[in-house]
Amino acid sequence: MFNKFIASILPYLPKKLIWIFSKSYISGETAADAIRVSEELNTANIKVTLDILGEFIENPDEAEVNKLEYLKLIDRVCCSGIDGNFSVKPTSFGLLIDEETCYRHMREIVARAASYRGFIRIDMEDSACTTKEIELFTKLKKEFPSNVGLVLQACLKRTLDDLKSLRELNSEEAPLSIRLCKGIYIEPEAISYRKYDEINHHFIEDLEYMFKNRIHVGIATHDKFLIENAYRLISEYSVPRELYEFQMLYGVCPKLRQSIVDKGHTMRVYVPFGKEWFGYSTRRLKENPKMASHIIKAIFIKG
Repeated sequence: MFNKFIASILPYLPKKLIWIFSKSYISGETAADAIRVSEELNTANIKVTLDILGEFIENPDEAEVNKLEYLKLIDRVCCSGIDGNFSVKPTSFGLLIDEETCYRHMREIVARAASYRGFIRIDMEDSACTTKEIELFTKLKKEFPSNVGLVLQACLKRTLDDLKSLRELNSEEAPLSIRLCKGIYIEPEAISYRKYDEINHHFIEDLEYMFKNRIHVGIATHDKFLIENAYRLISEYSVPRELYEFQMLYGVCPKLRQSIVDKGHTMRVYVPFGKEWFGYSTRRLKENPKMASHIIKAIFIKG
């Protein structure tokens, strides 16, 4: 209860205090910070996906700025030799303001990545965006079959049906690429699973469907139970290494992450950066209130 209380009030505290927590989970405020961290991870045989923090913009001018930032990032990273791709949130390009404008921005970003044979992952946001983001992905996938992927959330009751409807986009030459995560948004019970065991059951169900149908999957979890079940299913379905990878957040469970790498599985780490780190950090706190106690300790140690 104490941790939940602290997590609930921390978003209203000065940003300097939240940064004590955030600096362990965010590579920094600049692209140079993200590239430095990415190089360190690559050296440890870990791939990356880079994300410029920020979402839910309020005007079209912000969308244009965000697009240009991504285009610069893609040029810089792809010319640097980093083994990585890019994650993008459609609301940062105006998805909830003007869908057509958002599509044009996203298409330009995917096209730029494709010019380097790179890859863009479309992040999944809250349920108000789910259908829109699947439609956006579908449109881009048809034009850039090997250069764009999507995220789906096991906590949503619709996810298995979404996988089945997307299966028509799958091919041996350009497999459908899905990052499967539990989902961190608090959604209505009518459309989501809320209990830990329930979410895990459907995560495994979704994962098994993708393995059966040779869909490329990013297994995005820090849950040991799910990781062990992923190992089991990979063995059961003889899933080739090129059709899956494990994915984790920067700064989270480094020992568990290393154990997966040591077993010879591909690992990709999500490397967020940017000046809009505050919202990302407070969502991480809501997802895992236990982190709040670490902030309190850090504040007193610093003092």
